[in-house]
Amino acid sequence: MIKKKKDTIKSLAIHAKDVGSTEIQIGLLTDKITKLSEHFKKFKKDKHSTLGLAKSVNKRKKLLTYLKKKNTESYQKVIKQLNLRK
Repeated sequence: MIKKKKDTIKSLAIHAKDVGSTEIQIGLLTDKITKLSEHFKKFKKDKHSTLGLAKSVNKRKKLLTYLKKKNTESYQKVIKQLNLRK
């Protein structure tokens, strides 16, 4: 998990010390959503984690909308890099 998180930050960073930009937040949320989706394949009845998944998906959606308005070029890069289907 730590290795994957560092790789995500490194691949989406805008500058050397960047750890909290919109692009990185979207990438980390995508990792979390993927991990939770895998979790639900094993544990279908885990309703408490479903709420966390829904919150993560909605937050990523809001961040993507914000990024699309602010910086379309960066938005396209993030969509392509994370294989999101928009």
